[in-house]
Amino acid sequence: MKRAAAQKIEELFDILFIDHRNDHNTRDTPQRVAKMFVEETMRGRYSSPPRITDFDNVEQYEQLIVTGPIELRSTCAHHLMPIFGHVIIGILPAADGKIIGLSKYDRIVEHFAARLQIQEELIKQIERYIVEATKPRGLAVRISAVHMCKTHRGVKSSRAGRMVNSSYYGDMMSDAQLRAEFLQECVSLERNLF
Repeated sequence: MKRAAAQKIEELFDILFIDHRNDHNTRDTPQRVAKMFVEETMRGRYSSPPRITDFDNVEQYEQLIVTGPIELRSTCAHHLMPIFGHVIIGILPAADGKIIGLSKYDRIVEHFAARLQIQEELIKQIERYIVEATKPRGLAVRISAVHMCKTHRGVKSSRAGRMVNSSYYGDMMSDAQLRAEFLQECVSLERNLF
């Protein structure tokens, strides 16, 4: 796959008059880019989601758990430009549901971000995977990210301009007080980021 991708990148360079044969700066760029796409930028397309170590909710804990900010690095599906920011996740465990290790949330975000994405779909993929794995009473996922397709092309907006979206499931969707508690925790966690 990497070899075929590198050949296509070479063809693109030829079309764009980029000398990848003689220029010392771009000589191996097609191979490097192909390797980066397959092994890093889009590896979530070619690998299974992370294995989730789950635990029975022995103490039947049912209060809100908030984790984050989780680093987000992805690639815009429309322009192949980086998306970067963070994710905050709020889990409302079910007494008879499962609890997963905190690092697993980072791995879930990393897996679904490692492909061509749009933020509106990424948030739903993260939510759906956590709901299926843990069967919580409620879940909240919030993403705040900079899209370089907006800062480095087109309108060339400020790097401070972010897209923020949230997705709620179960009791987190129906209970305004729980949503307010989650959003307050987001404000607290984000306070030192900017």
